[in-house]
Amino acid sequence: MDFELQSYYPVFIYLAAVIAVVLATLVAAHLIGPRKETPVKTMPYESGMDPVGDARRRFDVKFYLIAIMFLVFDVELLFLYPWAVAAYRERAILPPELRSTIFCGILIFVALLVISYVYDWRKGVFRWR
Repeated sequence: MDFELQSYYPVFIYLAAVIAVVLATLVAAHLIGPRKETPVKTMPYESGMDPVGDARRRFDVKFYLIAIMFLVFDVELLFLYPWAVAAYRERAILPPELRSTIFCGILIFVALLVISYVYDWRKGVFRWR
């Protein structure tokens, strides 16, 4: 038991050093940092622009539809890239008897994405006023 715990001592020392650096940084920022509050410093700041109007204004629903479509196609790439790498390497990782089954599954997956894209296109999701 004593031997196993000795192998973790460097981890504990590193953890203590990290906590010490974080605490030292927080204390130094509190002691050294400026404390002068002005109206400009307390004003909300967003992407280099001064806030104009109400923060709770309504967005057009098309913004959300585009965002969801972006997420759908982004996740599609997350699924397709590992399959493509595994299927088309010099030494393929996929077993030969499953390659056609997995390929058909990928084709169905891509077909569903194309159908959803065409549906959104026909509904006018990508048309702006």
